[in-house]
Amino acid sequence: MKKSIPDNQDYELLFTFFNELNIISQLSSRLFERKLPGGLTASQFSVLNWFVRVDNVATPGRLSTAFQVTKGAMTNTLRKLQEKQLVIVEPDRASGRRKIVKMTRRGRKVRDKAITAIYPLLAEFAQVFDIMEIKQQIIAIQKVRMYLDERRYTQN
Repeated sequence: MKKSIPDNQDYELLFTFFNELNIISQLSSRLFERKLPGGLTASQFSVLNWFVRVDNVATPGRLSTAFQVTKGAMTNTLRKLQEKQLVIVEPDRASGRRKIVKMTRRGRKVRDKAITAIYPLLAEFAQVFDIMEIKQQIIAIQKVRMYLDERRYTQN
């Protein structure tokens, strides 16, 4: 099915859609960050969660690309995670200059503990919103995320 060219009302609707997602992201991140264990920040948790969700090994460059942050910002986040013994950063044996990052067992435990810590918030949420509707919305939101994820490599 061919998509029609959006008009001004469509642009406003699409802007509202992304604006709402952004506000939800900000509000949920703050709620979640307050429950994180051991002084973990949302960005540090996100890196730990990436290792569970995507891959168990990465380079700092791959992580900075994945999170769309500078290499310096990612290096800083990894340094803090390493200080907490949640990741290991070691030289790549195949390359003299590159580094490899892995999550430790402790990192996995802290990540899992963080998720468990928000169960009360999720239970409260489930009392207000229908789980079947949420399942349907996840499918639509994942399509948007996949589109944007692919697009980041083709656009400046």
